[in-house]
Amino acid sequence: MILKPENISNTRPSDESISAEGKLQLLAIKTLSSHDELYKVVDFLNKTLKEHHLMFGLTKNTRDNTMTISIYEV
Repeated sequence: MILKPENISNTRPSDESISAEGKLQLLAIKTLSSHDELYKVVDFLNKTLKEHHLMFGLTKNTRDNTMTISIYEV
């Protein structure tokens, strides 16, 4: 899941919806101050750790100027 700033959503799927699908398991969530190039880090992690069955997501909250990185096991 690679999201560029113009495509970043203000919502994040709930733990229940992820588990119900049976495809992704949410491992961790970390909220940080917003940074314009954080999506590049997520893109790098997704490309590098794909073989290890990990996927990273990024959401942006424009109200409080934060970004949240989510780590999933695929």
